[in-house]
Amino acid sequence: MNTATIRAVIGGTLLMASSLVSASAAQPLPPEHPNSQRISVETQGTGTDVILIPGLASSRDVWADLSAKLRKNHRIHLIELAGFANTAAIANPDGKIMAPAVDAIAAYIHVQHIKSPVIIGHSLGGEMALMLAARHPDLVGRVMVVDALPFYSLMFNPAATSETVAPQATATRNLILGQSPEQFTEFQKASIARLAKTEAVRPALVAAGIHSDRKTIADAVYEVMITDLRPELGRIRAPIEVVYAYDTLFGVPAASVDAMYRRAYASSPDIHFTRIDDSFHFVMLDQPERFSDAVESFLNGDESQMKSQTE
Repeated sequence: MNTATIRAVIGGTLLMASSLVSASAAQPLPPEHPNSQRISVETQGTGTDVILIPGLASSRDVWADLSAKLRKNHRIHLIELAGFANTAAIANPDGKIMAPAVDAIAAYIHVQHIKSPVIIGHSLGGEMALMLAARHPDLVGRVMVVDALPFYSLMFNPAATSETVAPQATATRNLILGQSPEQFTEFQKASIARLAKTEAVRPALVAAGIHSDRKTIADAVYEVMITDLRPELGRIRAPIEVVYAYDTLFGVPAASVDAMYRRAYASSPDIHFTRIDDSFHFVMLDQPERFSDAVESFLNGDESQMKSQTE
C-alpha cells in the first residue's frame, strides 16, 4: 500500500457502522430546541458520565462491548446521529451534519444537567468530540479521540487546507450521491475491508451503512473533509487522549504514523497518545480488550498506563 492509501485506511471516515447489541430507551432533546432531531441518545448504567460518539454512518452499537463494561461504574450516553444507521434522517438544506450535531450534544448536556462528562469519539465522532471541547469548553471534562485527526484531509495531503481540498470533497460527495444501489453496496464492502481487520465484524458494518441515509453520508463526508479544527485546539481546556491504530499491513513504519498524529495535534496544550497495534481503523472491534483497557486507564486518570506502545 502507498502512503495515501494507508492514510485513508487509518483515518477511515468512509461508511462506518455496526449492528451489535444495544439497550435502553432513546432520550430526545426537548422539541423546542433547534437541533432536537439531530441526535438521539440511549443511556445505560449509573455513575460518572461518559458520552460515546460513533463515526460516519455508524450505529451507537459499535460501542456495545465497551459500554457493557463501563456501565457497571459509569452512566453511558450512547449518541447516534440523525440519518446514520437506525436513526431517521431529517431535512438538511444547508448540508451541515457535524456542527449542528455538536450543538445538539451541548444542549443535551445542559438539559440533562451533566457535569464535566468524559467524551469519547471514533473517527468522525472523534472530530466532533474535539469540536465540542473547543466550542463548549466549560461542558467537557476529558476527551478521548479514537483514530481521528483534527483535519481528516491531512491523511491524503499533509499540506492540505480547507480551500485546496474543497474540489475533492465536492467530487467525493457527488460520487456517493451518484452511485447505484449496487455500486454503493460494493463501495461499502471495499471500504470496510480496509477499515476493519476482523472479518467477522465486517458484514454488520456494511449492513448498517446501507441503512444510513445516502445524502446524510455524502454531506458528512464533505464536511469532515473540509473541516480543519487545528486552529481551535488551543481553546480546549480538557485533557485529550488520542488512541490510534497501527498494523504492519499499512506498509509504512509505525514511526511515520506516530509522527503524523503528533504533528496534527501539535497545538494541543494537554495531550497524550496511545497506539494500539494489530488493528485497522475500528480499534474497538479489532482489539476490544486492549481498547477497553486503554479506556479504563483513561477514565481512571492513570496516565502512567496510557503510554504509547512506541516507547
